[in-house]
Amino acid sequence: MAGLLCGTKKRKQVSDLQEEGKNAINAPLLHTSPELLPEDTLLEENAERTILDPTSREDLNFKDLQKVLIDWINSELEEDRIIVKDLEEDLYDGQVLQKLFEKLSGYKLNVAEVTQSEIGQKQKLQTVLEAVNGVLRPLDWNTEWSVDSIHSKNLVSIVYLLLALAIYYAAPIRLPEHVSVQVIVVKKKEGILQTAHVTKQLTSTTTEMMIGRSERDAFDTLLDHAPDKLNVVKTSLITFVNKHLNKLNLEVTELETQFADGVYLVLLMGLLENYFVPLYNFYLTPENFEQKVHNVAFAFELMQDGGLQKPKARPEDVVNLNLKSTLRVLYNLFTNYKNSE
Repeated sequence: MAGLLCGTKKRKQVSDLQEEGKNAINAPLLHTSPELLPEDTLLEENAERTILDPTSREDLNFKDLQKVLIDWINSELEEDRIIVKDLEEDLYDGQVLQKLFEKLSGYKLNVAEVTQSEIGQKQKLQTVLEAVNGVLRPLDWNTEWSVDSIHSKNLVSIVYLLLALAIYYAAPIRLPEHVSVQVIVVKKKEGILQTAHVTKQLTSTTTEMMIGRSERDAFDTLLDHAPDKLNVVKTSLITFVNKHLNKLNLEVTELETQFADGVYLVLLMGLLENYFVPLYNFYLTPENFEQKVHNVAFAFELMQDGGLQKPKARPEDVVNLNLKSTLRVLYNLFTNYKNSE
């Protein structure tokens, strides 16, 4: 009996030592990331999980970005009486994402309307993400999301997905610039948890983000492959607009800046269509971004009233000094009114 007890005691000591050694190895890693929850450490060998750092969760710019995205979703889905309050809790099951993609793309997805089970929710997410990725694939978009990351309520993945949709479908919103977050990447290798802090950039400048939202056309080719000819095009357009604006003693020298507030666009449309635009319809001296957008949008309405197709550019793109967007709008006018006196 004494021998049996002695052997049991030794085995327990060995086990305790092994556990102590294991804890000693893992402790430095885990102590550097006290934010980790138990479920964050339950990983298969070589599996990886990304967790948003709590300090980034409270970042005001990141919160502002979430609010812009939530307001945009609610605006798009207002007719469906869908109200999103929290991106993590309201988008993980695929229901809202399905409705949002269908509204933006005009396609009807073949999925069940309501799915309560985890399997059903992931199947819906799979269908939605395949459709989204199919649209973005020709643009070589980096997909920072997956079925598992969305369903596990990974806020960073959800925001990346929404940003991709907003940019591709030219959402009428102004995204905060230079928003980034810190994430904790947890990986299990040889049974040991390894952690690292990584910075994830969510948004860049407005101009850079707009690169992905426009269809490639002659102006993309011009800027990419024949920038030397750009000045020729700009000179032709400047000559065209000044031919008409000079009647009001106005002159344009910089296309991308002088049309950004929409005033010259509105006046130009009146001159081209030979009517006076009442001053109460637009802001003659716009003082903020919203007033400038109003002016450009109003000019677009006048263009459509004149029989032109709806401009591919968004009013916000012109206001944000996007050269290609401004060139597209002016070239469309030049094509239709180049023989007008």
